[in-house]
Amino acid sequence: MKLVADCHFHTLSSGHAYSTIAEYAKEASEKELEIIGMTDHGPMMPGSCGIFHFSNLKAIPSYMYGVEILKGMEANIIGYDGTLDTEDLNLEQMEVLIASFHTPCLTPSSKKENTRAIINSMKNPYVNIIGHPDDGRIELDYPELARAAADSGVLIEVNNSSLKPGSFRLNAAQNYPKLLEECLKYNVCIIIDSDSHIHTDIGECGEALELVRDFGYPRDLIANANVQRLKERLFLRRK
Repeated sequence: MKLVADCHFHTLSSGHAYSTIAEYAKEASEKELEIIGMTDHGPMMPGSCGIFHFSNLKAIPSYMYGVEILKGMEANIIGYDGTLDTEDLNLEQMEVLIASFHTPCLTPSSKKENTRAIINSMKNPYVNIIGHPDDGRIELDYPELARAAADSGVLIEVNNSSLKPGSFRLNAAQNYPKLLEECLKYNVCIIIDSDSHIHTDIGECGEALELVRDFGYPRDLIANANVQRLKERLFLRRK
């Protein structure tokens, strides 16, 4: 299966990534990706950019090297009530808004509390992806998460970075089949992303694709296997 888009990558602005938007777009063009989503870390991530970076996303062209550029951010969940570090930002301009639990921004708690934080973040109508819900350090109730994703229409991400050898996230390869099993019960649409921090990794989702293929997750429930489906799913909650 060929992916048409990669909607999770970080530029130099994230503080711990190493490439520019132009480098990503050129690389994506060479790999025949049709769409990429720029999702630098929100301002509460140590070392990341401030709100003015996200307020000026309109400066980025909609196309570079023939690749469509979706602008957005990977917002940090900063409270168990689902609060994100998006205060004072116009979220209407965020074509991709990933909500992610990062340990530097919120200390993991119990399975119940961790799950509550992520489900509450889905109440924000601009959130369209839940990022890397796979880390064994942040225990989650996958049946509850899948039900909430089905009810809200938010995409669940299968994150290739989590599955790479040496990833700091724990037990992702063991956790994803459990999550996908629950997602399949509710026909949850997923998205496969690289979570690139350098441009050469854009579109490189081999580990995630193998896991999803081995599980047998249906192609028609993979958002970025089709351009029209991806755009429909990203903007489903904004109509």
